[in-house]
Amino acid sequence: MSVHVLAEGAEWLALNKPPGASFHSEDGSTGFFAQAEADLKQKLWPVHRLDKVTSGLLIVAKTSEMAAHLSAQFAERKTTKFYLAISDQRPKKKQGFIKGDMGKSRNGSYRLLRTQHNPAQTRFISYYDSDTAQRLFLLRPETGKTHQLRVAMKSLGAPILGDRRYGGSDAQRTYLHAWSLRFNDGQQEHTLFCPPEDPTWPAIPDEWASPYSAIN
Repeated sequence: MSVHVLAEGAEWLALNKPPGASFHSEDGSTGFFAQAEADLKQKLWPVHRLDKVTSGLLIVAKTSEMAAHLSAQFAERKTTKFYLAISDQRPKKKQGFIKGDMGKSRNGSYRLLRTQHNPAQTRFISYYDSDTAQRLFLLRPETGKTHQLRVAMKSLGAPILGDRRYGGSDAQRTYLHAWSLRFNDGQQEHTLFCPPEDPTWPAIPDEWASPYSAIN
């Protein structure tokens, strides 16, 4: 595993996390964050995390002050995030809003509940790719719950391809990718993109070139 720097500011870095890489070190294996510190030869501070199965754009801070500044933005939902996902199963609806509380299920999994006390919220649109007979989803999480997007996709009847935990069809990986992030580092606003490197992903539709206007 090598660490790929996508963009850099005075006090932050945008990295491309590969699928299957744990954020933290575990079971004697070096995690993505520790690998980034080793490869880049500098002390870093975590800001947010991605699931082990999820690839894509991840922000880390070079100073504790920037880590606190950016972490507060994530906690206060002032950042805007977009993810890409693939499913080979037909969804109940092709676009819309998924909202509901998340409850713990078995073996570390979660499920979407009908209650709305502290709900996970996700907006999405999708596109059917006739070349692969798969549907590509553009997901905008408005909250940051554990496994939120994976559970949301399952609730649509279209679990993510490769996500065996939530009923997805077998594949070489779980096709969930952190594609874009908008944040403010205290000096200016940044909008970053991290296109999937894996050629097995369908082409992103032209109308999604500006996801910030595609999903309001």
